[in-house]
Amino acid sequence: MPADYFFAPTDHWGDDVLGAGFYARALPLEPDEEGEVVATLVRHDPETDPEKLPGTPGEPRFNVLYLHGWNDYFFQKELARHTARAGGGFYGLDLRKYGRSLREYQTFGYVDTLEVYDEDLHAALKAIRAYDRGQGREAPLPLVLMGHSTGGLTAAMWADRHPGALAGLVLNSPWLELQTAASIRGISTPIVQQVAARNPKRVLPLGGGTNFYGMSLTGWLESDGPVPPELADWPDDPSVKGGWQTNELWKNPHGNATRAGWFHAIISAHAVVAEGLNVDCPVFVGASVQSSSGDVWQPIMRRQDTVLDVHVIALRAIGLGRNVQLVRYESKHDITLSDPEVRMEFYRDLYRWYDANLRDEQGRTLAADEPAEIKLCP
Repeated sequence: MPADYFFAPTDHWGDDVLGAGFYARALPLEPDEEGEVVATLVRHDPETDPEKLPGTPGEPRFNVLYLHGWNDYFFQKELARHTARAGGGFYGLDLRKYGRSLREYQTFGYVDTLEVYDEDLHAALKAIRAYDRGQGREAPLPLVLMGHSTGGLTAAMWADRHPGALAGLVLNSPWLELQTAASIRGISTPIVQQVAARNPKRVLPLGGGTNFYGMSLTGWLESDGPVPPELADWPDDPSVKGGWQTNELWKNPHGNATRAGWFHAIISAHAVVAEGLNVDCPVFVGASVQSSSGDVWQPIMRRQDTVLDVHVIALRAIGLGRNVQLVRYESKHDITLSDPEVRMEFYRDLYRWYDANLRDEQGRTLAADEPAEIKLCP
C-alpha cells in the first residue's frame, strides 16, 4: 500500500498526520460494492498543541464539526486553533473515499447521493459524544456544523433534514449552484441522469485546462512579479513562501475526475437548494467578492474564487433559512487559505458571530471573549 494512504485506529484516538495536538480515529461504515468503507474523524486537542493560541479556554463550550470539499481533506490547523480560542471543540471529518479515509481500491470521492453522508456524520457525532462523556461532560455540547465548497452543500442539506440538531451552521464558499447557474442545470440534468443510469462511474468531460485554484495555493512566484504591499509584512506565510503544503494523493493539484453518478448527486442537491431550504439555526456564509473565469493565470486570482460563481452562491445563500448572515471577502475559493489579512478578517467575523448566536439556556454567550489581536498560526 502506498505510503500516502493513512489508517487511523478504530478503537482509540491515534496520532494524526498533522502532528502534535491532532488525533485521528477511523469510523467503520457499512461496506459498499467496492469493499470496506470508513470515515475518519480528526480531533484537535489544544492542551497538547504547541501552537495553541493564548487565551484558549481549558474546556470547550460547544463543538464544531468541519466538512471538507471536493478533492480535499481536513488540514487547516489554523482554523482548528481559532475555533478552540473561540471556545469550541474542533473536529474535522474526512468523508468516505477522501483524504485519510481513501483506500487504494476505491473510486476517489464517489457517492451517488449526498444523503449517504448521513452515516458518516452520525458516526462522527457518536464518536464526539463518546469522547465528551469520557471527559466528564454528561450533557451534549451545542453543535456547529461547518462546511467548505461541496462540504458546504452537504452540510446545508444535512441541516435542512435534521431540524433541531444544530446550534449553528457555518459555510465557507459553499457550492450551492452550478457555475453556469440554474438555466444550464435544467438543460444538463436529463443528460447527466441518463449517463448516470447507464454508467454511473463514467468520467464526464468537464473542467480540464489549468487548475488555477491549485496554483493560487502556491506561494508567491517570481513570475508573479514583486510581492504586493498587502503581503510584504508576511514573508513566511504560506501565501508568500512555500504555499499550503498538502498530500497530493488526497488533494490533487491537477484536480480529479468528475463521474456521472456523483455529478448527478450534486445537481440534484442544487435543485433542492434552489427551491429554498428551511435551516432552523443561525447560518453564517462567507464567500469571495469576485469570481474569475479567465483562461490565463494572473496573480489577482489569489484573491478571487476561481471555482464558483460567487454571485449565484450569494443568491442561493439567502434562501437557506430565516437567519442568514452573508459576508464577502477578497478571498480565494477557500477563505481559510487566503491572504493573511483576509483570514484575520474571517476569523474576527466568526468570533463575533459565535458570540452573537451561540447561547446557553439562560441567554449567556457560549463563546470566549474575542481576542484583541487575531494571530495567524498556519
